[in-house]
This record gives sequence, structure tokens and C-alpha cells, in this order.
Amino acid sequence: MIGTRVHRIDAARQALADGDMYATHQFAASLIADNPRDAEGHFLLGIAESSTGRIAQGIACLERAVALDPQGEYRAQLAKLYSMVRRDGDAATVLAEAESALPKDALSRDTMGCVYARLGNHQAALDHFREAVRLHPDNSEYRYNLAVTLNFLGRVDQADVALEALIAMVPGHARAHHLLASLRKQSATTNHVARLGQTYAQARDGRDRLLLGYALAKELEDVGEPERALDILCEANGEHRRALDYDFSRDAANFDAIEAAWARMQTGPQTNVPAEAPIFIIGMPRTGTTLVDRILSSHPDVESAGELQAMPLAVKRASGTRSRNVLDPETMAAAAGADMGAIGRDFIDRARHHRRDTGLRFTDKFPGNFQYVGVIARALPQARIICLRRHPMDTVLSNFRNLFAVSSRYYDYSYDLLDIAAYYARFDRLMRFWADALPGRVLEVQYEDLIADQQGQTRRLLDHAGLDWSDDCLAFHTNAAPVSTPSAAQVRRPIYADSVARWKRHADVLGPVARFFEQHGISAT
Repeated sequence: MIGTRVHRIDAARQALADGDMYATHQFAASLIADNPRDAEGHFLLGIAESSTGRIAQGIACLERAVALDPQGEYRAQLAKLYSMVRRDGDAATVLAEAESALPKDALSRDTMGCVYARLGNHQAALDHFREAVRLHPDNSEYRYNLAVTLNFLGRVDQADVALEALIAMVPGHARAHHLLASLRKQSATTNHVARLGQTYAQARDGRDRLLLGYALAKELEDVGEPERALDILCEANGEHRRALDYDFSRDAANFDAIEAAWARMQTGPQTNVPAEAPIFIIGMPRTGTTLVDRILSSHPDVESAGELQAMPLAVKRASGTRSRNVLDPETMAAAAGADMGAIGRDFIDRARHHRRDTGLRFTDKFPGNFQYVGVIARALPQARIICLRRHPMDTVLSNFRNLFAVSSRYYDYSYDLLDIAAYYARFDRLMRFWADALPGRVLEVQYEDLIADQQGQTRRLLDHAGLDWSDDCLAFHTNAAPVSTPSAAQVRRPIYADSVARWKRHADVLGPVARFFEQHGISAT
């Protein structure tokens, strides 16, 4: 019987490695049929179930496996599934337990690193990624995850070395090229333009071409070839946009639903609201939200919780809708009648797992929370809200120049200049809506003013946040905390004006955007 069991486990593990989930499931089921307390059988069944989209069933199987045999490999995979369904507290607990009995295989250590990273604890992730690479140095994804974390932690030189080693091993690794280009501003004497140009020309996969196109455009901009950079960007974005099933009407419907929901939301139930006063930093992406986050989190009484999804997820949960999108008209309409206090408590609970010192105030710098200003105002009455504004033409250009999460449908608007302009126009209208509905509740900070008068605008930020003055906020670039956004390199430099009025270099290409704004009453001069 033992030999038969070992044979079936080996066969199941091989099927799992081959991606044959049906065979994995069959072998696992036979193990459990012979012995309902076979931990390995429950583990393998959980992996097979979750790999075919049955996450809840996978969690149940892995929980049973851990209860029977709390080994590190089982816990690592359970933590991963918890994080996939946003049970961050449970994921953090299982990770902590796994630390006492660390798994010995590379996949499990990489998995632990990924879950720590998703929780925002990049320092804890680092050792796991390093160990995964040590155990399996030929795995390109383990090497990439290590490089990403080194960059988040500000260890740029180490990240550079790790990425060059990865590219030497896999010359066409598009994500590695893209990350390498973003580590620092390139110079005329030190850059990767020639290699990127050749790799981009040879790439055939659509996503690879998108990543490599962005990397090449970024480095061309760095070395003083902005026109050629924008040409490459237009080509890469155009290819990707044509492959998307996207129409702005989808986003317009969300904006309409948000505005329509306010009348009901402002008079709905609001019980036992939290006393906490988080600081929300909102706005269009690439408008200075990370800069403001670094300024505020450099204050001795504040920490950054990063870009949380806690508010969107709390609203989705309160709405009770079953749609796949976190935000859609159905969800916003249903959430309008929910208890705002319950949403606030849910937000605080979700945010707790991304904090390091619960004695400090914390920031949430997810820019997309501009869609939830009404919810924030009702669910967290003590919260402070800061909205970054930037010249509309620079906002459009910066969104077009930055590659967001490619798999996220939230950013489908960002691959076409006029789609971005349409999105900006509705963002602008929504912020004017909030200004009328909630006068004085949202502090609007102009990016260009912050660049021109760092001290004066920092005082405005601190006053609105209810914080005393701290000179540390002026030295935000010395803040050693991790940065997990595309602005990581920029916010490790003192204030600079390179990006102000960048759009004027490309006024001809942006001509249609300027005309669109003029037609919609938005000043773009």
C-alpha cells in the first residue's frame, strides 16, 4: 500500500508539473479515497481545484491539508489562495506560521515572497525570493521577482545586476527589459537603446512588443530623442489598443453611476463609523500622487500603506453584487444603500494587514479612490482626502507614456490619446461634482504648484491632514521605505521640474487632444 501511495504521489506531482490538472485531480482523489486523512492528497486536490478556477474549493482542501500536516509547502500555497480572494489577514497569519517551518522547495519560497509582496511587505519578501533563486537559478520568473523587489526596496544597483543576469539567460525577456529601463534615467553614454531596438524589432508576441516598446520609448526620451520615443510609443500602444475590446462608454457608465448614487448615499445608514483618520491621496494616475505620498509618509507620525484596494473591495462586499468587475453601475447603485459605517470598518480591517505600525496615521495612495470620495466621506468622517491635479495635456501624455497593469481592464483607456482625454474630462467633471457636494472636504493640489513651491504646498498638505510641521517632509527623497509604483525612481530624487509642460514638445501630435478639451470647455493652454 505504501509503495502504491508513493507511486500515486509521484504521478500526481508529475501531472501537476506538466499542467495536467485532470490527472492530478484523479490521483489526489484516489489518495483520499484510500485514506481520508491523507494530507498530501488534500493538498494536491486543492492545487488542482484552484488551478481550474475553483478557488473556494481549493482553499477548503488546503485548509484540510494544513490541519493534517502543517508543513511549509502547504501553508505557502494556502496563503497564496487567501491572497487571491483578498483574505489578507488570513494570508498574513498563514505566512507567519510558515516561517516556523520553512518549505525547502523553490516554488514554495517564491510563492511566499509573492504573497508578502502582495501584502506590501517587500522586505519580508526579499529573503524568500533570494532563496528561490538559490535553489533554482535557472528559473527566470524567480529571478524577475527578486529584481522587482530589489527595485521596490531602492536597491537599484543590485536590481540592475539581477536583471542583466536574467537577460543574459533569456535575451527576449520583455518584462526584464522594461524594468531595467525604468530603474534610473539613462544617459547618452550609458543606455540600452541599441539592444532594446533590436529586441523590439524581433518580438512577435503582442504583450512583449508592448513592454519592449515602452522600454525603448522611455530610454529614447532619456537620451534626448523625444520625437522618436513618441513614435515608438504610438506604434506599441496602437497595436495593443487594436487588440482590446474597449469603448469609453463602459467607463462613462461608471462615472454616471457614481454621480447618481450620491443622492441616496448621503442620507443612507451610517452606524458606528470608525474614528481613524486615514489620508487618501487620489487623482488621475501619473499626476504626483506618489510624490505626495512620500512627502506625507516622511512625517514621523505617518506611514504609507501603499496603493490599497481596500476601499473598492469594501464597497464591492457591501453591495452584494456578483458581477466580476469591482466597480460597475450595478455595484455602485447597490452600495449607495449600504451602511457606510460597515464599509468604513471593513476598510480599516483590510488596511490593517498592510500597515507596520498601527500607532501611526496612514496613507492610502490608490489614485482610483477618486471614484469613492462620497463613500469615504460617509464611511470615514475623520479621513482626509487630497486630490492631485495636473495640467490636462501633461496628464494625458503621462498616462499614455506609462504602462500600467496590462491585465487590468481598469486601465484600458490609457492606450489611446483621445480615450485618455475622454477619461480625463469625466474625471474633471466628477471632481467638480465632489467639490459642490462636499465643499472643503477634498484638498486639490496642483502638481505644478508643488514643484514650484515645495515648502508652501507641503504646509497646505500637512494643514489639511491635521499634522504638525516636520522638516522631514521636505527631505522626502531620503525616505527609505519601499516604493511599489512606476514612480519609484523619481521619488528617490529631490523635487525636479523635468516633467512640467512636457506636452509642449509634442504639441503637434497632441493637437486632437487640445481640440477635444476645447470642445469640452477644459482649458489646455
